[in-house]
Amino acid sequence: MSRRVVIAAGGTGGHMFPAQALAETMLARGWRVTLSTDARGARYAGGFPAEVAREVVASATPARGGAAAKAVVPLRVGGGIAASVARMALDRPAAVVGFGGYPSIPALVAAGALRVPRLIHEQNGVLGRVNRVFAPRVGLVACGTWPTALPKGARGVHIGNPVRRAVLEKAGASYIAPGEYPLEILVIGGSQGARILSDVVPPALAALPMEVRARLRVSQQAREEDVERVERFYRDEAIEAEVRTFFDDIPRRMTLAQLVIARAGASTLADLTVIGRPAILIPFAAAAEDHQTANAKGLEAVGAAEVVAEARLTPEGLAARVGAILTDAPRALAMARAALAHARPDAAERLADLVDDLIDGKKEGRT
Repeated sequence: MSRRVVIAAGGTGGHMFPAQALAETMLARGWRVTLSTDARGARYAGGFPAEVAREVVASATPARGGAAAKAVVPLRVGGGIAASVARMALDRPAAVVGFGGYPSIPALVAAGALRVPRLIHEQNGVLGRVNRVFAPRVGLVACGTWPTALPKGARGVHIGNPVRRAVLEKAGASYIAPGEYPLEILVIGGSQGARILSDVVPPALAALPMEVRARLRVSQQAREEDVERVERFYRDEAIEAEVRTFFDDIPRRMTLAQLVIARAGASTLADLTVIGRPAILIPFAAAAEDHQTANAKGLEAVGAAEVVAEARLTPEGLAARVGAILTDAPRALAMARAALAHARPDAAERLADLVDDLIDGKKEGRT
C-alpha cells in the first residue's frame, strides 16, 4: 500500500489553499492523502481533489465566544486529539504536515504521541499562534515568507507559499497592460475583513475619470450582508460589476485583470506573483501582529505593488492610485513583471521534497 500523509489545516482559506496545493502534489507522487480539519475548515475544502480523504475533527479556538464557550475549548480539542490518535493507530501515516489554525492541533499532537514525523508550513512572516507552539517541537518549519521570525529551537527553511494547480496552470500568463479597451479589476478581501473594501473601493472606482470608469469591468468579493448594497452602488454608477461572497475561479479572473485590489494574505500574494499581476494591497489591520503588512512589504519593495495602510484608506486616495496605474501602461507592465520575478511557483514541490527528506532521513518530529 502506498504511503499516507495527513495534512492538518483549517480556519481560513489562507491555511487551506496551500494545504490543497501540497495535497495535489503528493497525490501526483503516488501518496495517499488525508485532510484533517474541523467543520469550518471543511467549508474551504471544496477544491481538494476527490481522492483526498477527509477527517473532520473536533477543535475550537479560545479567541471567540464568551466564558462558557472558552471553558469547553480544552474538552473539544482533547476529543479531537483522542479521535486522531485512534485513526492514526489504525492507519499509521508516514508523516503529518500542519498548516496552522486550531484545527491542525489534534493531528499534530496525535502524531507526536505516536512518534510520526511532523513538519509545519507557515505562510506569513510572523508565526501564527498554533505554529508558534509547535515550531520548536517538529522536525522542520517550512517558511512561505522570508525572513520568518522563529522561536528558539525551531529549524526553518524558506520554500515559498504553495499555490493550487489552478493557479500553476495560469503561471506567467501574458499580461495585457491597460489601454483603450475594457479594463478588468479584481477586488478580493479574503475570508476576513472585506467590509472596508466594500465601503471604499466602489466610490473610489466611481471617482475615476469618465474615460476610465466607462471601461471598467469589476469582480469584487464582499461579505454576504454587503453584496446587495455594493451591487446597487455599481448599478447606480453604471459600472459593470459582478459581486459575490466567493469566487471559485480566482486564477482565471486574476489572469484577465489589469489590476488587483486586495488584502495582503500570504496565499493571495503567492497567486499574484505566480500569475504576475500589479496590485494595490490593503493589509488587514486586525491581523495577528500585523503580519499582512509584513507580507505586503516584500512586493512593495520590488515595485510589484502599492501598499495602503487601512487607517489611511480613503476613496479619494485609492482613486488616485488606481487611476495612476490604469493610465500608465508601461508602469503597470513593469509592476506585473516585478511580481512574476518574485514568484516561487515550485513551492509545493519543495514542500513535498521536505516531507520525503524528513521521512527518508528518519528524523522523527520532537515531542
